[in-house]
Amino acid sequence: MTKADLVNFIFERVGLPKTEIQKIVETVFDTMKEALIEEEIVKISGFGVFTVRMKGKRLGRNPKTMEAVEIKPRKVVTFRPSEQLKELMKKQ
Repeated sequence: MTKADLVNFIFERVGLPKTEIQKIVETVFDTMKEALIEEEIVKISGFGVFTVRMKGKRLGRNPKTMEAVEIKPRKVVTFRPSEQLKELMKKQ
C-alpha cells in the first residue's frame, strides 16, 4: 500500500476532500519522522511500536569480490507489532 492508496482508502471511507486527507496523512508521517529523528518511541495502539536503535560496526562481505568489508555503526528504525496485530495476522 502506498501513501496515495492510503489517501484513496480514507477518502472512500470518510468522504473528506482528498487534499485535506493528503495533508493529514503527510502531517502524521512527518510527525512520526520527527519523533524518530529525535530517537523517541512512536507507539500506535493496536498497531505497534517504532523505535530507533544503534547497530554496531560489523564485518560484512562484498558479494561480487568476496572481500571482507567493515560496515560502520548506524541507527536503524525497528518495528515491533502489537499483540492485537499479531493475533490478526495469525487468523489470516
